Amino acid sequence: MEYVLLLPGQGSQKVGMGKDLSEAFPAAREVFQAVDDAVGAFISTLAFEGPSDELTRTLNAQPALLAHSAAVWAVVKSVIGPQVRAAAGHSLGEFSAYHVAGAIDVAAAARIVRRRGTLMYEQGVVRPGAMAAILGVLTSSIDDICRQATAERGMVVPANYNSDEQVVISGEVAGVERAMELAKEAGAKRCLPLPVSGAFHSPLMEPAVAGLSDALAAESWSDPQVPVVANVNAMPVTSASVACELLVQQLTAPVQWTRLSRLLVEQYPDATFVEIGSGAVLTGLLRRLAPAVKTLACGTVAEVEKLLDLAGKPA
Repeated sequence: MEYVLLLPGQGSQKVGMGKDLSEAFPAAREVFQAVDDAVGAFISTLAFEGPSDELTRTLNAQPALLAHSAAVWAVVKSVIGPQVRAAAGHSLGEFSAYHVAGAIDVAAAARIVRRRGTLMYEQGVVRPGAMAAILGVLTSSIDDICRQATAERGMVVPANYNSDEQVVISGEVAGVERAMELAKEAGAKRCLPLPVSGAFHSPLMEPAVAGLSDALAAESWSDPQVPVVANVNAMPVTSASVACELLVQQLTAPVQWTRLSRLLVEQYPDATFVEIGSGAVLTGLLRRLAPAVKTLACGTVAEVEKLLDLAGKPA
């Protein structure tokens, strides 16, 4: 059996995530402790107990999500690791993907994403922005809508191409508001403002690039042991240096999740796609794109046991 791993991004966090794993598996508990030690904060306590508003803060959500994914991986790695063919993560999840691919250890990855979250939050304070999800099939392209809104009100760009019927936009508040109006005129079913602290994956994040570059350079990287399909260009990455370059670009570039998903389904049509970490957002998107694909969410003890049973080994 072949596996492709999907790693969730910010927005998938929820209070209680990883708690049962930490209680059931020493390997998972060790991962959460390593993340706490690496960032000098009780990320595990926020993940297990909240409060929700603190867990949702960008600088906390990012290491918490990484810790949960890494904890699941620590439990299942010995069983499914040899059959993993590729990995991909959504935004923050791309850092988790490089961890499961063996390119960086969990402590180093935690330090990077904690810094990344802090930089993104700080830039959102300096230049407040907004993000919104646009749902439905539009009669005008989202790219054209963003260009018109930018010309009329303020900068806005596509930030996440999540599926053919879901795109997230990001930019200046007035630009995002105008783009939402234009999207509704073009037939959008819903336009939902997102509760975020900045205009992520947009040019407003440009001042954070240098700090993220420094954080990436400060840690030790290895070439990924399996290809990681990058957010920026939907291409497989097998080089540590290329990985770091694209992770920096990702800060201001859109997440090409739809292209990335199609590539993975085309290359690994018989694989089981396993979402490692919190929630089932990515497997849900994948099933809408390719209904016949085999998927499995794996973030709780029960889900880990299901995966291990599928792989032929009891927990």
